[in-house]
Order: sequence, then structure tokens, then C-alpha cells
Amino acid sequence: MAIKFKHDLTANYGVAESLSPLITRVLCNNPSPYTYTGTSTYLVGAGASLAVIDPGPRDLDHCAAILRAASGRKIDKIMITHSHIDHSPLAKILSEKTGAPIYGFGPHGAGRKGGLEGEEVEAGADWTYKPDIRVTDNQTITGPDWTITAVHTPGHTANHMCFHLKEENTVFVGDHIMAWATTVISPPDGDVRHYIQSLKKLSDRDPDILIPTHGPWVKNAKPFIRGIITHRHMREGQILKHVGLGLSTIEDLVDVMYKTVDKRLHPAAARSVLGHLIALVDEHKLLCDGPVGLGAHYYPRQTQ
Repeated sequence: MAIKFKHDLTANYGVAESLSPLITRVLCNNPSPYTYTGTSTYLVGAGASLAVIDPGPRDLDHCAAILRAASGRKIDKIMITHSHIDHSPLAKILSEKTGAPIYGFGPHGAGRKGGLEGEEVEAGADWTYKPDIRVTDNQTITGPDWTITAVHTPGHTANHMCFHLKEENTVFVGDHIMAWATTVISPPDGDVRHYIQSLKKLSDRDPDILIPTHGPWVKNAKPFIRGIITHRHMREGQILKHVGLGLSTIEDLVDVMYKTVDKRLHPAAARSVLGHLIALVDEHKLLCDGPVGLGAHYYPRQTQ
């Protein structure tokens, strides 16, 4: 099935919005082509103590808005989906103000296996991020009125975690899934094959709702996840087709495959295409003229 993206540009910055009995959202004023309307920070809990998921960038106004949203209740856990600069930097400041420990899979790069020869492009990485409590896959974290299971979902980043809220059968999916656009898979920390495996892992949990850190929620979770998997396979089919027709560089592939996409997003698209090419070369479906990378040339296997 095709992905039916949902666009909602409503943006109430700094305002506490109660979205369910256990979930409150505070939107950070950091809109961009990559963050959509901004980073949504979520407060979980209806009782005296709360968890905060993805505090966001180092923005003191947003920190103040999160504290206002708590309305005097204690923030005693800070949970991070992954170490990108629009998700994790504020965690340290919020922790200092509240005493709450920071929970996450590990620092940036944790869980990564290997990399690209001569290439370490991590423009959006938060290298300062370090969780106080390292969370493992399927670990349970509890509050007075909520239960969250941590789900390790590498793909967008190697240390990406999703958080499954049992009481409402919703999953906070960080950047693993978005309703308004596809997720960027940027090597070396991003991995397309791991990403697809993680999508299937989330689908197996059978959630009702997916809650991205950017943009609107997804209320038809399993069909939407199936659509993303289909889309990724379709992209690989496009790459194989166009390389077979003689397009040998990532720049040429992006110009054709993403011609209707905002050109400001083409660098990110190039990283995602690279991710697919790494997998296709590893699986001996394509050949490369040297080390796999942005500047390499790619060829159909039968022509070499």
C-alpha cells in the first residue's frame, strides 16, 4: 500500500496540550524542513510524578515551558529516543533542574556495527549526550500510573529507542516513524536493513497509536508501518531500475527519484539513497567502483 501522509501545520509553541488521560505535549519553537513544526516533548503521567520523553534542543524557553506543563508535579524520569540535536541536548539542563535521571540506550553510536571507510558524517549528532541509566531492549520502566516498555529500534540511529505505553497501547516512536514524511536513514549510524527489521518489530507489538516526536500522530499503526516497509522496498526497486538505465551516481539518482521533493531535503535524501546502496552492494545486487560512499559510482551487477 502507498503511504498516506498526514499534514498538520498547527503549532501552539510553549503551550501544554493534554492529548490523552496520560499524555501532555509541549511543542518547541524549532520548525525546519527536518523537524516539521518543531520537536514535540511529551509528559507522561496523570499523578504526582511524570516522565518526560525527548526534551528537545538546548532551548531554555522550551525548558521553562516543560516545567510549567508539569504544574508542580515532580519530573522524575527523562527518556530519550535517540541522540540527535533536536531531541536530546536539553535533557542535561532539565535533569539539573529536576534531579531526574536520563534514560536511554546509550551515547551516540552505541549499538553501531562498523561504518563507512573514510566517512563519518554526523551533522545532527549530539555527541554530548550520555544517559545516566542505560536501558536495554524490552526493559520496563514504571511510574505511579503508567508502564513503559523500551524497544530498541536501530535504523534511523543505532541507539534509537521507542517507548511503548501499556495503559494506552501507544508507542512514542521518536524519528523511527513520522506521519508527514519518510525517515532519513543516514549512514554510518543509520542502517536500512536494521530499520526495516525494527519496523517489523514495532508492528509485532500491535500498537493502536504511534506518536512521533515531530508532526501528527498515526492512528492506523499497523497498516501505516506496512506502507513504510513497502515504500522502502519500492525505493530499492527504483534504485536498481535507474542504475540499470545508466544512472551511476547518488546525485543523479536523487535528482530523478526526489524531483518533486524540496531541494533543501536533497542532502538528506542522498544519505538515504546511500543507505540503500550500501545494502544493495552488500547483498551483491549492485557493484561499486571503489569504497561505498557518496562520491562512488554504482553499476548493475551483470555489466561488470
